[in-house]
Amino acid sequence: MKELGETMELAKFGPAGNPDAFYEAGFKASVDIPGWLSRLRLAAYEYQCGRGVNVGEKTAGAIGKAAAEQNIALSIHAPYYINLATEDESLAANTENHILKSLQAARWMGADRVIFHMGSPGKSSRQAAMDRAKHRLSGVLDKIERLGLSDIILAPETMGKVNQLGSLEEVVQLCKLAPNLLPAVDFGHLHAVTRGKYTDRQEFEAVFDYVQAELGEAAACSLHIHFSRIEYTKAGEKRHWTFADEYGPPHEPFIAVIADRKLQPRIICESAGTQARDALIMQELYLRLLNKDSVAG
Repeated sequence: MKELGETMELAKFGPAGNPDAFYEAGFKASVDIPGWLSRLRLAAYEYQCGRGVNVGEKTAGAIGKAAAEQNIALSIHAPYYINLATEDESLAANTENHILKSLQAARWMGADRVIFHMGSPGKSSRQAAMDRAKHRLSGVLDKIERLGLSDIILAPETMGKVNQLGSLEEVVQLCKLAPNLLPAVDFGHLHAVTRGKYTDRQEFEAVFDYVQAELGEAAACSLHIHFSRIEYTKAGEKRHWTFADEYGPPHEPFIAVIADRKLQPRIICESAGTQARDALIMQELYLRLLNKDSVAG
């Protein structure tokens, strides 16, 4: 990995959506979030379209302009309704539309990444569902190329429920389809779906090692990452919590791996309402560890 130096690109931290503190400060519109984040010295923001792509070109452009002025890296979370594995052709057509609309919104906003869920196997086997997902995504990728949107990264996300597609291995398989695909690794989801793993350094390191072995060093170095504390049941994810709550995974060993390996991921915090505060907690630890390493060197 890259050595620390004056020109080293740093990991970027920020929230998913608008935190409670943003509204408590008197703000109401997402066009104000880039300036608010910049004052906190955060450098990333994930705009939420989970309930549908309802942002128009004018609003998206205004958010993008504000973000560019403040050097805030933008991503968009696509609608939760996406299901590349569905056997229903009408739902498959809707899935394609959701992806294309998300990419168009990203273009208007200047966002360089669109995060999406792969879907559910339903009653079929996981392998049959994966085969459908890869086939359908290949078709969508052809349309994306024709529309001139293939410079925007599509990031399938690791999922937190046992009955969903989205294990790390399944996400990596999907990302082998095209160079504009990058894993979105949600460590809270991985913690939930494994019922408590991803609590020590070795488990976090194994993820980056696996991605590097399968997709190359550049992918492992620049992953899109979601991080939050999550409560889980035997079925997987139940509820997102905050860093003040007694749930896992812990952020400290994760941040130590990022700093020690000089990785440059984009880390989006999905805490329940405190996502900016908790992103700052991670960023401050990261910068302390980098500074300690630099002084020691």
